[in-house]
Amino acid sequence: MRRNTKSSITLPPKELRLVLALKAKLGASSNVEVVRRGLRMLEEVTDRESLRESYRQASLATRKSLAKELPELDHLAGEGLDE
Repeated sequence: MRRNTKSSITLPPKELRLVLALKAKLGASSNVEVVRRGLRMLEEVTDRESLRESYRQASLATRKSLAKELPELDHLAGEGLDE
């Protein structure tokens, strides 16, 4: 892979204005830095969404088995307590 290669992306005027506004707001040194930060943030959000979905699936699976096990263990709930 070559280093320091030049590439050019032409943005529509509305998106270019957005990049320029973010560049000023973030104090970025270049438009490329703005795009790189945006890509990193998008990657982080995507990774979090994937992780969140995995936890959701695991939670649903656990809830199903828990619903079956709780009635089986219910008789032990008061065991050892003075009445």
